[in-house]
Amino acid sequence: MSKPILERATGFATYRHRHQFRRDGVTPYVEHPKAVMAILRDEFAVRDPEVLAAGLLHDTIEDTATDYDAIAEEFGSRVASLVAALTKDKRLPESRRDREYFAQLSRAPLAAKICKVADTLHNLRDSDTALRPKARRKGLKLLRIFKGVPALAGPLGLLREEMRR
Repeated sequence: MSKPILERATGFATYRHRHQFRRDGVTPYVEHPKAVMAILRDEFAVRDPEVLAAGLLHDTIEDTATDYDAIAEEFGSRVASLVAALTKDKRLPESRRDREYFAQLSRAPLAAKICKVADTLHNLRDSDTALRPKARRKGLKLLRIFKGVPALAGPLGLLREEMRR
């Protein structure tokens, strides 16, 4: 019998991010995806194991040598599609990259949107004084593009509350 999806996703993310660290240069990067998954599960009450797995894997395409196919093969097309929706296209010039990314998020499935709110919430909580303004700007963009999505009212409320701190 194979391991449960969250156990496999944790191992996959840990391996793929194994040489990366958070901005402090000390904390293993994988602690960020683990925190995103915990926010989804514990604060946003997400119970869908595939959405939780996407939270764990949300940076693997963007920040490692992992591609969509590797995720689809290991976790299925739904998880891979959610991770792809959470991935900036680094082939685009930087001047277009964020604009295209936020347009992509606005069209993304609800599951991807809730993962992005959890990601942004953790980045805000984990940011130092110098990086907090950048994290707040991203939060403001999410509040604008996800405005009016009833299922995101609670998560966006937590994001808004964190941004006021």
